[in-house]
Amino acid sequence: MFAFFERLIDPYTPGTGEQPPAKVSAFYWHYLRQVWPTFAALMLVGLFVALIEVAIFRYIGRIVDILGVAKPGQLLQDYGWEFAWMAAVILVGRPVFNSLHDLLIHQTIAPGVTNLIRWQTHRYVLRQSIGFFNNDFAGRVANKVIQTGPSLRESLTQASDAVWFVLLYTVSALVLFAEADLRLAAPLVVWIIAYLFVLRHFIPRVSRKSEEMSEARSLLTGRVVDSYTNIHTVKLFAHAEREDDFAREALEDHTSVFYAQQRLITSMTMTLNAINALLMVVTGLMAVWLWSIGVVSTGEVALVGGLVVRINNMSGWIMWEVTGIFENIGTVQDGMNTIARPHTVVDAGNARKLAISGGAVEFDNVRFHYGRRSGALEGVTLAIRPGEKIGVVGPSGAGKSTLVNVFLRLYDLEGGVIRIDGQDIASLSQDSLRAAVGVVTQDTSLLHRSIRDNIKYGRPDASDEEMIRAAEMAHAMSFIPDLVDNRGRRGFDAHVGERGVKLSGGQRQRIAIARVLLKNAPILVLDEATSALDSDVEAAIQESLGALMEGKTVIAIAHRLSTIARMDRLLVMDKGRVVETGSHAELVASGGLYARLWARQTGGFLDADEAAEQAVHA
Repeated sequence: MFAFFERLIDPYTPGTGEQPPAKVSAFYWHYLRQVWPTFAALMLVGLFVALIEVAIFRYIGRIVDILGVAKPGQLLQDYGWEFAWMAAVILVGRPVFNSLHDLLIHQTIAPGVTNLIRWQTHRYVLRQSIGFFNNDFAGRVANKVIQTGPSLRESLTQASDAVWFVLLYTVSALVLFAEADLRLAAPLVVWIIAYLFVLRHFIPRVSRKSEEMSEARSLLTGRVVDSYTNIHTVKLFAHAEREDDFAREALEDHTSVFYAQQRLITSMTMTLNAINALLMVVTGLMAVWLWSIGVVSTGEVALVGGLVVRINNMSGWIMWEVTGIFENIGTVQDGMNTIARPHTVVDAGNARKLAISGGAVEFDNVRFHYGRRSGALEGVTLAIRPGEKIGVVGPSGAGKSTLVNVFLRLYDLEGGVIRIDGQDIASLSQDSLRAAVGVVTQDTSLLHRSIRDNIKYGRPDASDEEMIRAAEMAHAMSFIPDLVDNRGRRGFDAHVGERGVKLSGGQRQRIAIARVLLKNAPILVLDEATSALDSDVEAAIQESLGALMEGKTVIAIAHRLSTIARMDRLLVMDKGRVVETGSHAELVASGGLYARLWARQTGGFLDADEAAEQAVHA
């Protein structure tokens, strides 16, 4: 039975992949339309649950009236079938419909809808551009993806429950009171008007505070996660107290909004208690007075009293439900502001897969400024022949890494064209482009998974033998067998920690190189690929990289010029332009920027590394 209800919604439905709407109602419908039959069933079941609850109170009044007129010896003979019908509704109907309601809520909607929304929003956000993630806290983005699903689901289920109880209890109470005596309905009408006024006054204010609360909570989460993610930096600079202040500022904002929200809720509750007390007293006094003059029966007094007490209890529940609905809508609105942003780097509608014939790369008047007026790349034009090895050098800020970023289409160009074997990369699918390029960067971050998973990330279908061979070529087998994580997993099964923090910089770099070796893509990009390695390991890996580069088109960025001096051709960049090109010998002989950089790194500095660093910042 449980499995049947749990299978009604597939939480891993991929969806269309389109941008979620930026309007609240459309955002809700975007997900509700995928599961509407389940919510329609919930509404239908909720109608019967509410009808049964109202019928029970009607039975109470009816029983009092029957006992007032029936003879004890004739009770079952005269009213047995009526009692049997009442018992069947309470013993069978009520449990069945309540159980159906709970099964739909807890087995179908709670896990299914919540995780469907999380899954689809995660898939959409994961495909955002690098710029999207660079401009926000990763923890804050993750928090909004995680909390939007349950808030959207909870607001819908709360609304479906509240609708029937509000309609049926108020309408049925008015009808039953009016049937007994029209004057009994008057206090209830006044109470309904007052109740609606309380809702109208407080609920929008609570909703606004809820949205502020959600934003404050996301900011707090982002700051705390930022401190934890960069814990090594915090420790090295002894800035725990500074991080305390950084988090406290967000926590103070959160607390301030929290107090304001709770003041509203407390004021709303106090107001509701006051009007509820008036309803009970006025209705009770009127019912007793009408009974005393013989207008209503004892059973009708019991019915009125029971319904008033129930309405009092239900009014508090309904108000909390409505408050919860608007709180959750506020949370959804806050999450929507992050989730429902358009992708800035998207495949063309007719995007095709990259077809590599030789690996020729062409930059044709490429311009990119990160949205600014100038900087980064200023009209770069160059052609790389199939299989040619190009070294790119230049001072920091010259545009070397940006050249790689736009080549991988992590950002869209602001002008010009990049082609691979004559194919404009803007017309290709991003996945096929990046699948054809192997990249090793200077700042290597690994996934918080096993060594095996990290290396096979380059080619998930690779065999263990191929993985081990790649690790050997990257000279990583010298440390992998000795790795043990905090759960006792060893070797290739050991987990490396967030961003690979359990490994040294050189070890991370060797795992990254093994990953690219396993990928074996036809185009290779090396961005300071061996900068984190000591000289002995670097010399050994250079041999492996030499084998890896055989037959491939290579773009290698290096500050340490000796690592790329043997490339087929060197490009020297400065201020976003290619200012020199040629072989190492030609560039040294020309006496230009490259020659000056080379002289600084080989000109007799006592500390060669310091000399290299000065050359970088020249």
